[in-house]
Amino acid sequence: MAFGRRRQAEEPVEGPEATDEDTGAETPAADDGAPETTAAASGPWDSEDAYPDLQRLDFGSMLVPVAPGLGFQVNFEATEVDDEGNPLDGRPVSVLVQYGESAMQLQAFAAPKRSGIWEDVRRETAKDIQEQAQGQTQEGEGPFGPEMLAMVPAALTDEVLAEMPQEVREQIPAEFIEQGWAPQLIRFIGIDGPRWFLQAAVQGAAIEDEEQWQVLEDVFRNIVVVRGESPMPPRELLELQIPKEFTEADEDQEEEKVETFDPFERGPEITEVR
Repeated sequence: MAFGRRRQAEEPVEGPEATDEDTGAETPAADDGAPETTAAASGPWDSEDAYPDLQRLDFGSMLVPVAPGLGFQVNFEATEVDDEGNPLDGRPVSVLVQYGESAMQLQAFAAPKRSGIWEDVRRETAKDIQEQAQGQTQEGEGPFGPEMLAMVPAALTDEVLAEMPQEVREQIPAEFIEQGWAPQLIRFIGIDGPRWFLQAAVQGAAIEDEEQWQVLEDVFRNIVVVRGESPMPPRELLELQIPKEFTEADEDQEEEKVETFDPFERGPEITEVR
């Protein structure tokens, strides 16, 4: 397993110097008990930062940049089911950014005021993958600091194969089909911000394809996290909302179960996943 390469010629981003709010004097760096965060002057950004002015979709706790070729999907989890276990209601739990043959799932969580959680989350995720999914993990350094690459066995049952597009099924090596599973690579990236934690899980071609990874990296780098002032227990998912663009697009759709938002002429952008 190998990690994506760092950018070799990245110019430092200059920002305004910190000043004392009462006196206007320059304030030297001081240990105020706050955690050392990996969200730096080049993003991802906190909503209180002076971040670049880009077109972004407002998902409530995350402002996610848009660009040509990107697709967006909101994943839901059931919050209420009927007697037969069928979902009656749900809440949005993650945002999926799609580009080419790649996807990046985004989630933002509350974090303690005086410590980050990425180190603990990374260790616990690795343990779950190794013990529950019988997978493998490898830690390394990426453009946002420590990250983790995982290999998880993905089932290739007759049902799974039947639901795959023909062109995708034809690309699966025969030995994988014979053994009934294929290795699935997932790249986990985490950022500890001020009272929040942002995680991305990248899958698909961007694991190896530098061009597709660079597009997703730019998206991740320019996300703005809106933590809010409400007290929340650590690791609680920050609330997501459906962007108004999705609602406006829904009004123009006749399909009952799939709503789409397509600013760049791509396929369905928001799907309720049960």
